[in-house]
Amino acid sequence: MTGFVSFVGSGPGDPDLLTLKAVDRLKRADAVLYDDLSSGAILDHVRKGADLVSVGKRAGRASPRQDHVSRLLVDYAQAGGRIVRLKSGDSGVFGRLEEELIALHTAGIEFEIIPGVPSACAAAAAAGIPLTRRLTARRLQFVTGHDVTGALPEDLNLTALVDPEATTVVYMGRRTFAALAELLIAAGLPADTPAMLAEGVTTPAERFVRKNVSELAQMLKQDAPSKAPALIFYGALAPALK
Repeated sequence: MTGFVSFVGSGPGDPDLLTLKAVDRLKRADAVLYDDLSSGAILDHVRKGADLVSVGKRAGRASPRQDHVSRLLVDYAQAGGRIVRLKSGDSGVFGRLEEELIALHTAGIEFEIIPGVPSACAAAAAAGIPLTRRLTARRLQFVTGHDVTGALPEDLNLTALVDPEATTVVYMGRRTFAALAELLIAAGLPADTPAMLAEGVTTPAERFVRKNVSELAQMLKQDAPSKAPALIFYGALAPALK
């Protein structure tokens, strides 16, 4: 019989942020295909004897191709049993979920999606700030900082990205934020717009840097490469109360 796949969002890395349903699926899994950021203590919930397969992707590093990951997921499911596809943050936010869903649908394999704590929400909570502010930040938008080639996307909606009443969170934007900041400022975003780098959220490497957009872009241009995952926030950010 064909197996069943549970897409599990693991949150930003702290196993205490896993949902009860996520822990249940990990404990009952026959195989877990996990992202790099979903490893470590999170995998302690997996029962002994289950297959653990790393399929993680990290910017700037050799990573398995998406079609290979999708094929591997289908192969495991067709062999039967309970399969967990463990993704960092929430699997529906910049997690290439759709490609894997299409592969399962094409193969006639049933699945479920278990949401996780989005990295942006975890970062804001750890920094002690809200993502929205009454009257000054009425809209929230997430944007990826790179396309499939690793470069800054060429089709950015700059009108939306310079909206003064939005909080913007840039995923995977450390290497491209300097170029993005130039475009934003040229499109009308004040250079002194508050900005924050959130790095390694909920892990021992956690770090927050508060500057303005221009200053943060300059800092990242000069910074040494870091292995810690990063998010960049800008807009009408509330001051930290921690």
